[in-house]
Amino acid sequence: MNSKVILFQVIIAFLLIVSCKKETKVKNTETSNKVNEIVAAQEPEKIPDSIPEGMVWIPRGTFTQGAVTQDKMAMEHEKPSHKVKVDGFFMDITEVTNAQFAAFVKATGYVTTAEKDVDWEEMKKQVPAGTPKPHDSILQAGSMTFKKTKSSVPNLYDFSQWWYWSIGANWKHPNGKGSSIEGKENYPVVQVSHEDAVAYCEWANRRLPTEAEWEYAAKGGKENTIYFWGDDRSQLSKMANSWEGEFPLNNSKEDGYELRAPVKSYPANGYGLFDMAGNVWEWTADWYNINYYNELASSKQPAVNPKGAAKAYNPNNPYVQEKITKGGSFLCSDSYCASYRISARMGTSRDSSLEHLGFRTVATPKMLEK
Repeated sequence: MNSKVILFQVIIAFLLIVSCKKETKVKNTETSNKVNEIVAAQEPEKIPDSIPEGMVWIPRGTFTQGAVTQDKMAMEHEKPSHKVKVDGFFMDITEVTNAQFAAFVKATGYVTTAEKDVDWEEMKKQVPAGTPKPHDSILQAGSMTFKKTKSSVPNLYDFSQWWYWSIGANWKHPNGKGSSIEGKENYPVVQVSHEDAVAYCEWANRRLPTEAEWEYAAKGGKENTIYFWGDDRSQLSKMANSWEGEFPLNNSKEDGYELRAPVKSYPANGYGLFDMAGNVWEWTADWYNINYYNELASSKQPAVNPKGAAKAYNPNNPYVQEKITKGGSFLCSDSYCASYRISARMGTSRDSSLEHLGFRTVATPKMLEK
């Protein structure tokens, strides 16, 4: 989901209204890497003596990343599946909450992307050349908010039917002017861009998870299942905050919530992680590149601690530098994305902030020694 693309749509609408390297070396390096991997595999994993408050230890392991065979809803960018090895790491039990983010802002005075007026010089890089500058009244600080439609929507590809640019929307006012997080300190913080999430991580001596780390952790120790609890779709409303009913017209709230839910409202997975399916999308550190899975799958050996593609690439969104988001949100339904599935992924512009997008952090023992 790209807020700037949607904002560009707003701009267009406004304008319409106004104007009616050697081979030997490579082989030696590969051999060295394989020896290191074998040695590492033979050594028992050293589990940290202490675990940071609010986090759990995710043990090292090998897993299959990407769509599982039985998942009929898997999209092409979730394929081909491929083997990946990851080292152990700490991960937040929940998404970062409003209270946690507020503590960061209070300590640093940080101002989020959504709280700043839109920089036209930066925005020009994300839209076709020659796009006229919109009126300053449109370039005010704000973010994307969701609004249900008044009737059924035949074309679910046109997300502008339910996403709107809301001036005044930000992490403190996630649904726009008049909304508040008062009394919702235990809800996941949203309306934070990738830049905002990274800033929080630097303050907290953490980092964002790689896509591989996130997906491995989301499985909770299971392998080859569609969801973290297995393959039974009928358990969804008990296991995750998603959209039940006709999207985006009516939400039956079968899972108990229409919008965001407090963290820990649903069962944890096998590693003790909450909301790895639904509630809000979560930022990762990786660039979104549709060719990356093919590159990993072409290797005969599992990728070891992959950190994602070197650069972003999405032919459907060529002007924007996107990062991968995972987990789905309260807006996911069977008819629209179904991204509460473990392998689901989405590319999102780094400067986007949305009312269904947050993050959680990870850390390594070495990071915590600093």
